[in-house]
Amino acid sequence: MDMKLEVIVIPVSDVDRAKAFYEKLGFRLDIDYAANENFRVIQFTPPHSEASIIFGKGITSAKSGSPDRLVLAVDDVGAVRDDLIARGVNVSEVFHYAGGPFNNAVDNPRIGGRDPQGRSYYSFASFSDPDGNGWLLQEITTRLSGREWKLTRAPAMNVATLAELLRETEEHHGHYEKTHAEHHWWDWYAPYLSARQNGSSPEEAAAAADRYMDEVHHVLPR
Repeated sequence: MDMKLEVIVIPVSDVDRAKAFYEKLGFRLDIDYAANENFRVIQFTPPHSEASIIFGKGITSAKSGSPDRLVLAVDDVGAVRDDLIARGVNVSEVFHYAGGPFNNAVDNPRIGGRDPQGRSYYSFASFSDPDGNGWLLQEITTRLSGREWKLTRAPAMNVATLAELLRETEEHHGHYEKTHAEHHWWDWYAPYLSARQNGSSPEEAAAAADRYMDEVHHVLPR
């Protein structure tokens, strides 16, 4: 059974102000829909995230600013901090927790600077939206064992990427078609596309398709 965190609802007091802020962050605007003057829903998705945030009017009765900290995983907290500051966002200095990640149960829990040992999960920066909804940037360079789901199927490919892969496949198949006997193009495309989607280079994928045509369909060179 798959269960993915899809949406987090955050309360805001001024919908248009919040929309402008998250656009400034570089989040992707997915939905801005108003049914009437009492209901409006806006959905944003952080770059490359599978989970989104929703806010608007008539969405939640929670008070604005009630989420203490929403967490964004980043590869390089310093680089992301610099990017957000360039976008006009007020971001804290990079810090680490005295008692370990998220431990606010000690006096003066935040210590300035990156984690001295450079550990994944341990370095942070923070900022808030105009309603006081707090965000943490958490640097995660290597995930702990068991913290990633094993893929049971290939990840979805967007249309533009698929179109480019098909163009590339056609180009490489053209070379094969000129030098080999008549055959169905789709028989060559299938092993090429499969190899490319599993991480092979174009050259490796072409070699795999050639082998497949030779061993399975017995297509001979001209």
